[in-house]
Formats: sequence, C-alpha cells, structure tokens
Amino acid sequence: MIRLKHIYKSYPLGDVTVDVLKDVNLHVRPQEFVSILGPSGSGKSTLMNIIGCLDVADSGEYLLDGECVDDCTEDQLSEIRGKKIGFIFQQFNLLPELTAYENVEMPLLYHKLTAAQRKERVERTLSQVGLSDRMDHRPSQLSGGQQQRVAIARVLAMEPSIILADEPTGNLDSHSGREIMDILGRLWQAGNTIVLITHDTQVANEAQRKVYVHDGILSTKEMAS
Repeated sequence: MIRLKHIYKSYPLGDVTVDVLKDVNLHVRPQEFVSILGPSGSGKSTLMNIIGCLDVADSGEYLLDGECVDDCTEDQLSEIRGKKIGFIFQQFNLLPELTAYENVEMPLLYHKLTAAQRKERVERTLSQVGLSDRMDHRPSQLSGGQQQRVAIARVLAMEPSIILADEPTGNLDSHSGREIMDILGRLWQAGNTIVLITHDTQVANEAQRKVYVHDGILSTKEMAS
C-alpha cells in the first residue's frame, strides 16, 4: 500500500540547507497500524506530509497502491488525497459555524453522492464515534474529545483507504485521549490502514508496529537522544 524507497528531503534555511529526511525506507501493508515515533524536529511531520501527498520528496520513490506519485501534478496529488487519504490532525479543524452533522457532510458535497447517500454516511460515521446524540451541536458546544471524534467521523465518511493521524491526542486530556485511541484501535480492527505520528511512547505503543525517526533517519529501533 505505502512504500517509500530512499527518500530524501531538505529545506533552505537562510544560507544553508537543512537535511530533514535522509534515505528513508518504509513499507506499510494494507490493514496495518503503524506508529511513527520521534521528538519534535525529528522529521516525522515532514514524513507524514510526503506520505499524505501534501509534499513531495527531493529524491527517492514513493509508491502508493503500486502507483508512483513522485511526478504527479498538484492537481493529481489533490485527487489522490481526496480519494485515498484521510487526515486526523492535532487541531480539529472544524468549521465553528457548522453543526457536527454539517462538518462531517461538508467534504461529501464535492463528490457525486445523492442527499440520501450523504445522510447515510454522516449518520453512520457519527454513530461509529458515539455522537449520534450530538449531531446538531456546534464545536463550541462540544468537548475537545468530542470535537476530535467529529473530525474522525468526517474522515470516515470519505471512506479513505489510508488514515493518517498526526498527534491526534495532543490537545486532549488523558481520558479523551484514551477514547480517541480506542476508536483508532476499532477502526484498525475493522480493516482500516492507519499511520499514526506521535512523540508519545504510550500512544505509539497502541499500534501494531512502531518505527522511529531521529534527525531525519528512520529506524525500527529506538535511538539514543
């Protein structure tokens, strides 16, 4: 499903070039739950952006479902993101003026779905995350954990083949964070492919497999700080 081969990425910083990812190789199989663990500044967010087709590598090869995406145009990358990848961010990115139902429905409006199909998906996914009784609430009327659950329902409604979760519990208290990780665990058990980005070892341990990023280098073994 996801195969990165010899990925390099750098950014200019003033007069120097900073190497962010160095010869990264990663294979994520269908229906696998993988956590990418690393401290702030390690390169894990850049790696997520490349996996999520939000950015492209300087060199190397990225195969997604067997197709090379390295030479895709921005329009093609946008289409891939819309069809295959769902993003769960630390910031919930909900529209404050819309209800939970409307926030989940919003991205579906850009797809060729009937009103009945949209309704079925929205109600089903909000039920999956335990918010059937909060559909008419706006984000300001919901707790942080409930807002993150709406964000997860919005992803599920798009039926992506890959879910990328970037620090999904980072803004939550321990109880709400536990609820979100339980939901991700159930989604994996239901057959979803999940890549989780985190700096928290306890959160990373929830995954089926862990890999580590340190100073732009990916390893299956934890590196000394």
